[in-house]
Formats: sequence, structure tokens, C-alpha cells
Amino acid sequence: MSTLGDHLGRRSWSTPAGVVALLWLLAAAAAGWLTALVGTGADPAGWLIAGVAALGFALAAASGTRARPRLEAGPEGITVRRLTWTRHVPWGRVDEVRVLRTRRLGRGSTVLELELRDADGHERLVVLGRPELGEDPQEVADALAELRP
Repeated sequence: MSTLGDHLGRRSWSTPAGVVALLWLLAAAAAGWLTALVGTGADPAGWLIAGVAALGFALAAASGTRARPRLEAGPEGITVRRLTWTRHVPWGRVDEVRVLRTRRLGRGSTVLELELRDADGHERLVVLGRPELGEDPQEVADALAELRP
């Protein structure tokens, strides 16, 4: 689920399938809520809230569905998938892989930061958290360090 396998020296990470299914259910529920509000002639402010909720859940679910696996790594480099794009970057253009830990409002958060360079030299910072990886970002960083030549 979180790590999709170790096939031919490749590893991959994705949002857990159960979470994606839950997001689709929440999107459908919010769309039903919106339909009920519109059908009963409720306040337009309620329509806005329900519409934003439905759209937000649908986008998150679509991203979790389309971008599978979210991160894949092998001997030749890494591949990152998002809702609207996919990038493969050879290890030579992976400038840094680091884990960032922050504490806000008494709650800790850990993310994986990937500093990448596109073929044309443009830099790209990709930030992935546990929800997108399905695994602790520190464990993913350790696995990437093992795979990197």
C-alpha cells in the first residue's frame, strides 16, 4: 500500500487506496449536500460552502487517483506525479533530498523536500507529506538514499 514494491530495484509510494476511496465518498456526500441545499432554496452562502467542500474533496480524490504512484525511485532517478503533471528526473538533477520537521500550535509535522532541476535548468521544489506518500517521510528519504547511486 504505502510502498508499492521493490521490483527490479524500484520503490514507489502513494496515498493509501482507502484514503482515496474515503475522499471520493466525501466528495459525493458534499455534492449531495449541495444538491439538497439548492433544491430546498437554502441560503446561497450555504451553496458556496457545500460547493467548495465538494470541489475540494473531488480535487483531492482525483489527485490521489491519477497520481499513482506519487513518488517512484529506481537506479536511473525519480518520478514525481501530480494531478496535472508527471516529471522524471535523473539522479544527476536531484540536487537535494531532505526531511523538514516543524512544530506549529503544539503539533509536529514532517515533510519530504526534493530539490529538482528540469532539463532546461529550472529548479523545482517538490514537497510531499505522509498523506501523499503513505509512509513516514523520513523512511522514504532513507529509502531514496539507498537507491541513489
